Amino acid sequence: MNEKKELKPFVPAEKTLPEITPTSILLGVVLAVVFGGANAYLGLRVGLTVSASIPAAVISMGIMRKVMKKNSILENNMVQTVGSAGESVAAGVIFTLPALFLWAAEWGSKSPSLLEIASIAFIGGAMGILFMVPLRKALIVQEHGTLPYPEGKACAKVLVAGEEGGSKASAVFVGLGVSSAYKLAADGLKAFPSEVHYEIPAYKGSGIGMDVLPALLGVGYICGPKISSYLFCGGVLGWFVLMPLIVLFGADMVLFPATESIAEVYAAKGSFGIWTNYIKYVGAGAVACGGVISLVKSLPLIVQTFRGAVRGFGKGEATDERTNQDLSLKAILSGIVVLAFALWLLPVIPINLFGAFLIIVFGFFFATVSSRMVGLVGSSNNPVSGMTIATLLVASLVLKATGMTGREGMTAAIAIGGVICIIAALAGDTSQDLKTGYILGATPKKQQIGELVGVFAAAVASGSVLYLLDLAWGYGSSELPAPQATLMKLIVEGVMGGNLPWTLVGIGAFIAIVIEILGIPVLPFAIGLYLPIHLSTPMVAGGVVKWLVDKKNGQNEKEKEDADANGVLYSSGLIAGEGLVGISLAILAIIPAGKGKTAGDVVGGWLPGLMPALADANVGNLLGLAAFALLALSLWRACCRKGS
Repeated sequence: MNEKKELKPFVPAEKTLPEITPTSILLGVVLAVVFGGANAYLGLRVGLTVSASIPAAVISMGIMRKVMKKNSILENNMVQTVGSAGESVAAGVIFTLPALFLWAAEWGSKSPSLLEIASIAFIGGAMGILFMVPLRKALIVQEHGTLPYPEGKACAKVLVAGEEGGSKASAVFVGLGVSSAYKLAADGLKAFPSEVHYEIPAYKGSGIGMDVLPALLGVGYICGPKISSYLFCGGVLGWFVLMPLIVLFGADMVLFPATESIAEVYAAKGSFGIWTNYIKYVGAGAVACGGVISLVKSLPLIVQTFRGAVRGFGKGEATDERTNQDLSLKAILSGIVVLAFALWLLPVIPINLFGAFLIIVFGFFFATVSSRMVGLVGSSNNPVSGMTIATLLVASLVLKATGMTGREGMTAAIAIGGVICIIAALAGDTSQDLKTGYILGATPKKQQIGELVGVFAAAVASGSVLYLLDLAWGYGSSELPAPQATLMKLIVEGVMGGNLPWTLVGIGAFIAIVIEILGIPVLPFAIGLYLPIHLSTPMVAGGVVKWLVDKKNGQNEKEKEDADANGVLYSSGLIAGEGLVGISLAILAIIPAGKGKTAGDVVGGWLPGLMPALADANVGNLLGLAAFALLALSLWRACCRKGS
C-alpha cells in the first residue's frame, strides 16, 4: 500500500495528453489485425501464441516518432493497448472454435459461419474486459508492490525509453522480412521442406525431426531455455520412451482407438502412426490434469482477489482524478447483461439461456484467476487452456445431465468453452495493459474503451483467418493440426459419448501428477508430450540461442538487457512474418487459376526442375536443416547487434 502512494506516474494526473486519437485507434486496429492473424496461424500450427504488447509498443514508437514525427507517450500506449488485444482474441479463438470445423467435416454438415466465429470472439473478448475492470483497483493499484505484471512493466519501460524504443522497431521489421522470405521459400516455392523427419529403425517406435520454421524458433527464444526445455522433455518422453514401449510390448495387440494391430500401424505409418493413435491421448490426459492442478494451486489467490475486488469496488471510491477513472459500474453490469442475452438470443450462436448463465459464473471466476495469474507469472505462462479444459468438463457433464447430448450438446459445450477461453485471455491482456497505463499515468477508462475497439477488430480478423485457413487446408491437416482445439474436441466427445481411451488418458494424468511432485512446471511438459516432437525441437533451439545470449562473456548488465530486447523483438518479427505469409499462402490456395489448379499450385510449381535433388528425401532434409541453422544464426546476430 505504501508503494501505491510512492508511485509517481510518468505523466502526472493533473496533466492531460492525447490518448484516444484517430492515429492511435487506426494504428492500433492495424496492429490488432496483424498480430491477431499471425497468432491465429501460429496457434493453429503449434498450439501456442505469444504476447504482442511489447512488439506493438515498439512498432508504434517507430512509426509515430520516426515516420509521423509525433511525440506522445500516452498515444503510443493506446496503440499497444488496442493492438495487443489481437493476440489475446486469437488465442481464445484457436484453442477451441476449430473443433466446430472438425465436426462439420466429420458430420458432413455446414461449417460455422464467419458471423458465428466473429460474434463469439467479440462477445467473449468484451466480457473479459468488463469482468476485469472491477478488479483493477484491487490488483493493479492496491497490490502494485506485490504483483509484478512482467509484460506490463516491460512495456512501460519500452515506452518510457522513448527514442530508444523507436529505434528498436527496426529489429521487428528485419525479423519480419527475414521470416517472410524464409516462409515463402519453404512453403511457397518449395525450395526446401519445412518439416524434417527421421525414423530410427534400430529403436522401433521412435522418431525425431523438426518443423524448420521461423515462428517456432522465435517462440522458443521468447519462452526461454527453461520453458522450451520442458516442452522438449515432454516430447522426449513420448517419442523415445512411451512409443518404443508400446511397439515393444504391443506387437500383435489391437489397442483402441486403432482398428489394426500395433505392429500393422507401425509398419504402415511409422512413428507418426503410434503418436496419432495413442500418445496424443496420453498427452491430453496430462494437459487436462495439469490444468486442474494449476487451478487448485491458485485457489488461495482466487479467494484473496475476490475479497479485494469486493472491498475496493464496493466502496465506490469516487474521484475526479484522471488516472483513477474506470468505466462506470452501471455500464459494466449493463454491458455484461446485454452480451449474455446476445449469446442466448443470437441464432448463429449455439448457446441456450442456461449456457449463458454458466458463462457469467465461470467467466467472472476465470477472469479473476487470469488477472491475478498474469500478475504473478506473466501472460506467456497463464494457464488459459487449463481453465478452458475445466470449463469444458463441467459444461459437458451438466449439458449431458440435462439431456442436451449429441451434436447439439457438443457444439454448445465447445461454444461455452470458447467464450470462457476468450474471456480468460482478454482479462489477462487487459490487466497487463492497465498495469502499463498505471505506471505511465494513462486514463484507465480510455484504455478500457481502446481494448473494446481492439477486440472488435481482432474478432473480425481472427474469424476471417479461421474461415480462410479452413478453406485452404482444413483443420487436422499437416499444415494446420490445430492441436489445442483437437484436444478440446476429444474431451467433449469423451464426456458426451464415453468413447475416449480412458486408460491412455489416465496414464497421462498420472504422469502429470508425478511431474508436479518432482517440482517441474506441469503444463509446459504436458503440452510437449501432447504435441509432436517436431514442434518442440525447433523451440528448444530458440531456447538454446537465448541461453547462449545470456551466457555470452564480456557483457555488462546494460548490454545483456539490450541483447535480450533485440532478440525478443527480432523473434516477434519472425513470428509475425511467418503468420502473414502463411495467411497469404492460404489465400493463394483457394484462388482458382484454371485447369483444376489454384494460384498456390502455380507458385509452388516455379522451382521444380531447377532443384531435382529435392526428390531425394535425405537431401531435402539436409537442406531444411541447413536453412534452419542459418535462421538461428540470424537470430544470434540480431541479439548481438550493437547500437540499436
